[in-house]
Amino acid sequence: MTSTSPLILLLADAFSLRGTSSYTLRLGEQLPQHEFRTQIVCPCARMVKLDRRDELPIQEYPHLLTPLWGQMVRRWLLADVREDPPALIHIQSRRMLPLGTWLAKRLRCSFVLTVHDFLQPRERLPFSPTWGRRIITVSDAVQAELLQRTKLRPDLISVIPSGVDLPSEPPRPVLEPNRTPVIGTAGPLEAVKGFPYFLGAAQRVAAANVPAEFLVAGAGPEEANLRRLARELEIADRVTFVPNVLDLTSSLTAMDIFCLPSLRQGLGTLMLEAMSLGRPVIASNVDGVDSVVADNETGLLVPPSNSEALSQRMLELLRDPFRARRLAEAARERVRRDFSVARMAQQTADLYRSVLG
Repeated sequence: MTSTSPLILLLADAFSLRGTSSYTLRLGEQLPQHEFRTQIVCPCARMVKLDRRDELPIQEYPHLLTPLWGQMVRRWLLADVREDPPALIHIQSRRMLPLGTWLAKRLRCSFVLTVHDFLQPRERLPFSPTWGRRIITVSDAVQAELLQRTKLRPDLISVIPSGVDLPSEPPRPVLEPNRTPVIGTAGPLEAVKGFPYFLGAAQRVAAANVPAEFLVAGAGPEEANLRRLARELEIADRVTFVPNVLDLTSSLTAMDIFCLPSLRQGLGTLMLEAMSLGRPVIASNVDGVDSVVADNETGLLVPPSNSEALSQRMLELLRDPFRARRLAEAARERVRRDFSVARMAQQTADLYRSVLG
């Protein structure tokens, strides 16, 4: 890569405990290997680990999205960007689409948009045909919903699944003897993620007198309600909450079984990370999940909103560690083959070249 390599402006929302944030950081790290320079612009990056911030070209513009200060801040951003104009703007989420379109128009620069999940019931997608060149979706399910809800041409939308790193070291075996099993879940603590059903399943496992501890890693508006529910279910002493961290690797490594109880899911980046760490997964059979998990092959699927079914699957794996390890190994191989960061970056770089060409 040289100083004349095309610059990609990665326009991101405030970094948080979301697959969207991990996606941006991984693109920022990988794209230079494909002869692209990158610049990450966001309102806030305080949740990014300091060593990672030092390695990446991240520029914060506080109040970028606020109604009053935002207009002034975006003019500062525009002036800064004009000093080294991008060849392409890659808008990292729908929330940043209006700002990205505004920048593209003033810079006379094309943009690409990534859509990670599903439109809200009355949400519209103001995609500019003048400056918008392509939309990336993370799964076939998200692509299908976009085509159903909008008038976008199918050739505008490309499916590029999010990628995760595959650790070089062999993972710790799960469900080892003489160690209390840990069943966990992780993500933004929001209603759509279905965490109450995880706690309901945990109560049933506890009632079966099977030794197990439970872990909920993440932060969000539902945290207080979930803590209260754990107390009401009388399992608070067996549930550990790990809030407000961007890197969940240590939490995922501590788990023996990972659960994704979501009611809707575009893909499931944290599920992919758990799989890459050699953790068997139990996931709701919704939307983009089945593009990753094949039931009884690379994980276990359960109906959404069903604590009873989820608890039965938990108990199956707790009582059969060899089966859990087989599923975990198959899951790890599935991620290595189809959901690596390298594959995601290569496909994204190819799309950039297609647009710029």
